[in-house]
Amino acid sequence: MDIAVAFGKVLREARLSQKVTQEALAAQAGLQRNYVSLMERGHHQPTLATVFSLAAALNSSPLDLVKSTMEKISACT
Repeated sequence: MDIAVAFGKVLREARLSQKVTQEALAAQAGLQRNYVSLMERGHHQPTLATVFSLAAALNSSPLDLVKSTMEKISACT
């Protein structure tokens, strides 16, 4: 599985588990809603700074997002 696709799935799962809309997540992370959508669909890879912003907005840690992404990639190989 592509890294961008795996991260997008992790991001969407984390957002939905907290019952947060793309709009709310984007606002909390200082991003545009369409960028969150593109990341969730695997069309864009976030910068390290964006991963930190998203993690903070989701009350998570960047490490949790990265580890979950790695696990998702490993599960598909």
